[in-house]
Amino acid sequence: MPLTVKSRRKRSARIAVTVLSGVLPVLLGVAILYMQAGRVLKQSTEQTAEEALRQFNLMLDNTAEAARVLLPLAGDRCEDAKLALREQVTRRPFVRSTNLVWDNNLYCSSLFGDYQEKVNPGDYTQGQLWLMNGNPVTPNTALLVYRLSDGQKGALTTLDGYHLSNVLRLIGRQTSLLLQVGNNWLSADGKVHDSALPVLPVAQSTRVSEQYAFTVAAGFPEGETWRYMSREYPPLFSLLIFFGVVSGTIGHILQKRASSPSVELQRALEAGEFIPYFQPVVHGDTKKWSGAEVLMRWNHPKEGLVRPDLFIPFAEHSGLIVPMTHSLMQKTAALLAPVSATFEGPFHIGINITASHCRDLELVEDCRVFLSAFAPGSISLVLELTERELIEPTAITLQLFEQLHELGVMIAIDDFGTGHSSLGYLRQFNVDFLKIDQSFVAMIGADALSRHILDSIIELSAKLDLGIVAEGVETEAQSDYLTAHHVNFLQGYLFGRPMPGADFINALSLH
Repeated sequence: MPLTVKSRRKRSARIAVTVLSGVLPVLLGVAILYMQAGRVLKQSTEQTAEEALRQFNLMLDNTAEAARVLLPLAGDRCEDAKLALREQVTRRPFVRSTNLVWDNNLYCSSLFGDYQEKVNPGDYTQGQLWLMNGNPVTPNTALLVYRLSDGQKGALTTLDGYHLSNVLRLIGRQTSLLLQVGNNWLSADGKVHDSALPVLPVAQSTRVSEQYAFTVAAGFPEGETWRYMSREYPPLFSLLIFFGVVSGTIGHILQKRASSPSVELQRALEAGEFIPYFQPVVHGDTKKWSGAEVLMRWNHPKEGLVRPDLFIPFAEHSGLIVPMTHSLMQKTAALLAPVSATFEGPFHIGINITASHCRDLELVEDCRVFLSAFAPGSISLVLELTERELIEPTAITLQLFEQLHELGVMIAIDDFGTGHSSLGYLRQFNVDFLKIDQSFVAMIGADALSRHILDSIIELSAKLDLGIVAEGVETEAQSDYLTAHHVNFLQGYLFGRPMPGADFINALSLH
């Protein structure tokens, strides 16, 4: 998978985690507030239904008491009972009218006196209550009739719907409150409906009277929970958003810490921040420039140039050193190929590789593309084996070096004499150059033991017919000593520091 695709996926994953870190606390908080709002609304409807039940029971207590007082008068002449009927209307709160019944026939009314109307017990829920839409006196005004009977005797007392709807409006000010009697129900607007009691979507609470045949239902319309939250919880929403931002920021920082520096290296690779610097390599005898070692530098947008020892080990550990080297080779070819026709003889270009490059044959193709960019015969590509990671002599590794040699690519052992496997590399791999570590060069004229080791390395390379490069040459004395011992190539600050591509190309004309 191309690095860009991988990096996009990783970046998308990081963004997703950051967003989730910020969104989840907000969603969790909103869910908690939603449940809390639901509990508050449920508690409100329960209290409302209980209060409405209590009020309706009190009203019906008055009508029931009036009926009990009048029931013994049923069967008496209306003229004799009329005064008693009107007295109950006057004395009892909420009682609108009273009536006497004999053998299911209403014959005496507090409103009309003598009156004839058939009474159908089936109209009354449990034989007790009838919620009417009106009567001949007030045809469009709700009326609740209470019936009490004993044999042929009966008494009817009525409650004006105004009092009932008034309770529904006042007690259920913020809720939908309904009174149900049998198949009929009364809404707060005072209208009686003969359909099924509607379902109240939010926090519905129902209470059934233990004394009388009616039911009270309280609840809220659809969306009331959100409306309640928007009305009551704005400060909490602001706090949740603040916590979400803080949580998302913390998640982003933790990801950055947990994934750095590999993520930062990957970002830098995609941004093209790794650039080639060139340090000249000169002939040991003539001191003319014979080539250059290509060194990777990180041109960080904020930090400037980052020292390689601060990022190369992380790049090797994360495996990013392979695409980073690939990018370095492309940039080197883009800089030097246009002037390669002016090179005198094969110009040596050294590029470091590690164990990560030796796990497949992709490096062969990279080298083939690199060489094809230059004028034929103008350069010699030298791959320098570093020893920060041990290179195992596997079948793939041996095949890799064989194919590289077939391309004309040469192999050098970098910092020879300091690693634990330098001699093993000489035995296992077909190498072309040894690069003497600068620590031995620095001891020339100062440390006899180091000088003897240096001499032994030079002698070993001569016996094995290997080219030799001395690194870290900083003084004329060191240069003269190495030249006297027939070291092929020299490299160090004495001949040139690592420099950007443009400066290196300009300096080429002088050397």
